[in-house]
Amino acid sequence: MIKVDAARPFPFAFDPAKTALIVIDMQRDFVEPGGFGETLGNDVKRLQAIVPTTAALIDLCRNKGTEVIHTRECHRPDLSDLPRAKRDRGNPELRIGDTGPMGRILVAGEVGAEIIPALAPTDTERVIDKPGKGAFYATPLADHLSQRQITTLVLAGVTTEVCVQTTMREANDRGFDCLLIEDATESYFPAFKTATLDMIRAQGAIVGWTARFADLKAAWCG
Repeated sequence: MIKVDAARPFPFAFDPAKTALIVIDMQRDFVEPGGFGETLGNDVKRLQAIVPTTAALIDLCRNKGTEVIHTRECHRPDLSDLPRAKRDRGNPELRIGDTGPMGRILVAGEVGAEIIPALAPTDTERVIDKPGKGAFYATPLADHLSQRQITTLVLAGVTTEVCVQTTMREANDRGFDCLLIEDATESYFPAFKTATLDMIRAQGAIVGWTARFADLKAAWCG
C-alpha cells in the first residue's frame, strides 16, 4: 500500500495494482484557443497551465504500471445522444454540433474533440467517449473497472466543478475511493475550483481526497 500523508482531509492509502488514473476531457475544444470553451467567453490559459503537471502525472502512472484512462466529452455525428436541453443551454456564439474553427463542436472524430497532443493517449490506453458530464453515464467505464478489479481512482482534468466533480460523485456512489490531484485539475473560474475542492473534502472526505502531485509522487517514489 502507498500512503499519501499530505492528502486532505487526512492521509490517503491505495494499492497501485488496484488503481487507475482517469484524465478527464483534456480536449482541444476546451483547452486550446479558438475552441468551444473560448467561444463561451472563457480564458483557456487557466486550463493550459495544468498541462505540464498532468503530463507528469500520466508519466508517473505509466512508469508504475498503473492504468491510464482518458475521457472525451463528445457526441455522435447525428447528435442522437445530445439532449435538446444540453444543446440549448447558455448563450454561446456556437453550440454543440455547429461548425467551429476545429470542426463540429464536441462531435466524435472532429479535431476539437481530440485530446491535446501534449497528453495524447498511447495506443494501448483506453479512451472513453462520454455524452454527459460524468464518465460513468452511458459509457462502459464501470464494467471495465470491475473487470480489472480497480477499487481506487486518481483523477485529473477539466473542469474541476463540472466533469471532474461529476465523475468523482458517480465513482463515490459506486464504491470507489477517489483522489483528485489539485494541480492537475482546473476551472475557468478560480472560485469554482476552490469551492469544489472544499466540497470534495468536506465531512471527512464525503466525496474523496485531494493532494498535490508532488505529494503523490513523493509517497509513491520514496
